[in-house]
Amino acid sequence: MRFVGVLCGGAALAAGLAMAGCGDAKLEPNAGAPPPLKVERVEDRNLFPVERPEQFPLVAAVEHVTIAELRATGTVNPDIARSVPVISIATGRVVEIKARLGDTVTKGQLLLRVQSADIAVAFSDYQKAVADEKLAGTQLERAQLLYAKGAISLNDLQIAQDTDAKAKVDVKTTAEKLRVLGNPDLDKPTGIVEIRAPISGVITDQQVTNAAGVAGLGSPNPFTISDLSYVWIVCDVYENDLANVHLGEKAEVRLNAYPDKVFTGVISNIGPVLDPNIRTSKVRIEVRNPGLMRPGMFVVATFHGDKKEVRAAVPASAILHLHDRDWVYVPAENSKFRRIEVQGGRMLPGNKQEILSGITVGQQVVLNALEFQSTVQQ
Repeated sequence: MRFVGVLCGGAALAAGLAMAGCGDAKLEPNAGAPPPLKVERVEDRNLFPVERPEQFPLVAAVEHVTIAELRATGTVNPDIARSVPVISIATGRVVEIKARLGDTVTKGQLLLRVQSADIAVAFSDYQKAVADEKLAGTQLERAQLLYAKGAISLNDLQIAQDTDAKAKVDVKTTAEKLRVLGNPDLDKPTGIVEIRAPISGVITDQQVTNAAGVAGLGSPNPFTISDLSYVWIVCDVYENDLANVHLGEKAEVRLNAYPDKVFTGVISNIGPVLDPNIRTSKVRIEVRNPGLMRPGMFVVATFHGDKKEVRAAVPASAILHLHDRDWVYVPAENSKFRRIEVQGGRMLPGNKQEILSGITVGQQVVLNALEFQSTVQQ
């Protein structure tokens, strides 16, 4: 009987639960919902509280009037007008190379020797022309003697004179062909052509090696020599800044390799065609090369406009250089200082530096940013 009672009690409990599920009882509105989102406040890393703010002296940014400047990046390029290709009219095979890419050469210096059948044929034609001229000269002398004695007609004398004149022309023509092919010495027959430097400069391109073939004017030039006494600085200037660039104006050039040296050049060309992808135009600056500029070097060019601008200037000690950026510290509320990123400009007299953006004239900054940074990090 006890076992039956337990079963009856369990059945009654199950029936009660079923009736409760089918009844009018209401569930909680947020039952099964995710927990509410908790937002944690992140500390401002550019805000620094200090106990004694008076220990850090402040200085106000002063006004600095300057002419508008535009900076653009570019590269050093050879002056095309001063780059001369070294050509070989004669075809043949290279037997000796006397210069290499990057060498400095002088005008007339031997660069390479080419073994050519063209020069051998030209020498043969020249020697034949010399022999024909000698024979024509002898025949003319005989004809003049015979005509003086009445042994030949005037027509025969004129034919001899014409033959002699044509023989002289053939000698000059074949001799000039030898000079053009590269062998000016008419007394030394040879099959070797010597290629010499047409100007003094630096070999900036080489397209020939030992035992290589030279196909004359139809082949790539063996060498290109560039006079690097003057070079081109080619910069990309955005179309919005082209109004600040004018032909004939001077520009300052700084090499990435020598940032402390400033070179001055003249704007000689502003590209008439705009790059549709990056919206820039090529601006060319001609600069005298003191010997430091090499083709391919990266540079920063500064163009000076006509309009004056007012900018802020602070002591150089107020600017902190951190992670390739410039920062200053300005006072904030509740004994705190805020770190603000600025864009530093040129150094000014009195150990000051101009600020291109970030703060305004009259705004106070910490005088010694490095000392402040060291103190707050302790």
